[in-house]
Amino acid sequence: MNGASSRVDATSPKATAVPTTQPDSGAPVASRGVPWRWMLAGFTVLIAAVLAGLALGPAGISPAAIGSDLLGRLPWLGLGTSMSQLDATVVWELRAPRVALGALVGAILAVAGGSYQAVFRNPLADPYLLGVAAGAGLGATAAIAYIGASTQWLPIAAFGGAVVAVIAAYALGRSVAGGRNTTSLILAGVAVAAFLSAVQTFVLQQNSESVRPVYAWLLGRLSTSGWSDVTLIAPYVIGSLIVLLAHRKVLDVLRVGDDEATSLGVSVTRVRLIVVAVATLGTAAAVSVSGLIGFVGVVIPHVVRLMAGANYRLVLPLSMLVGASFLCLADVLARTVLSPAELPIGVVTACVGAPFLAVVLRRVRGGDT
Repeated sequence: MNGASSRVDATSPKATAVPTTQPDSGAPVASRGVPWRWMLAGFTVLIAAVLAGLALGPAGISPAAIGSDLLGRLPWLGLGTSMSQLDATVVWELRAPRVALGALVGAILAVAGGSYQAVFRNPLADPYLLGVAAGAGLGATAAIAYIGASTQWLPIAAFGGAVVAVIAAYALGRSVAGGRNTTSLILAGVAVAAFLSAVQTFVLQQNSESVRPVYAWLLGRLSTSGWSDVTLIAPYVIGSLIVLLAHRKVLDVLRVGDDEATSLGVSVTRVRLIVVAVATLGTAAAVSVSGLIGFVGVVIPHVVRLMAGANYRLVLPLSMLVGASFLCLADVLARTVLSPAELPIGVVTACVGAPFLAVVLRRVRGGDT
């Protein structure tokens, strides 16, 4: 095995190798700082982002009033609430579902992006790598064009299109290299995405009156009709997060390479299939209600690695917290910058994520990371 990986006794029941090789640079990188401090900081930022999402908007409501009202709703405290009925409706029926949806979508996109970067050993991989975006876009476009923009079938159609796209990409990749070559899977995803995008363009051309609603969905949005969208995707997102976080130690092993991981007793093909399938399921559920929100899955894991190091035992849980916080704050900007109008949240994430990614790429090229 290469000297870049740590020495382990493969026969020991605790033989979980913690490699020190970063997939994009090959240089030894250790976790920076104490992990619990990073997690505490992540929780603190998430709480602040949630409070900002609940408090900020056309009708400003202080975080203290929100906290007091929340405590007053706990039956065992018996404090009662002093918030007006109108403010309570704005906070708990309008803003709270958006904040919850933003936290779920941001968390799964960030964790799925980090997981994809681990299994494909590609620092630019994101949750849409194997055609999720193209499949969801085609499904949503077909639902809007042939059923109606306000149909309840839109999330189901987007979810189904995303899953079908990734199944097609994985089947194509396996037919070329038996699923063992990550390059073949990536190229298969590119091919499937290109084909589905072409079909989507054809559908739009045949239904030109549907262009506006489709573009509104493609640019991303967190506007909800209440808690229904949150409860719709929560089981898929939370289940996917649990499975991906449970594989974070194995993802550290994969950083040393397929052959070395196999020599340590890891079934690389099986792990890759599970991680890709679960990350795809969570991503498909998220985009089915939020539309296509870019840059979260590729930028947030980079931010975490720059701050805390490349150990996936810390990268994935911290990405979950940072991704949730980032999308909550991005939604605050989306609904306040042009108030009372609203920016598509995909525009906000692109404006923040694209420059940051450019800076990261320059640093990587210069050998600074």
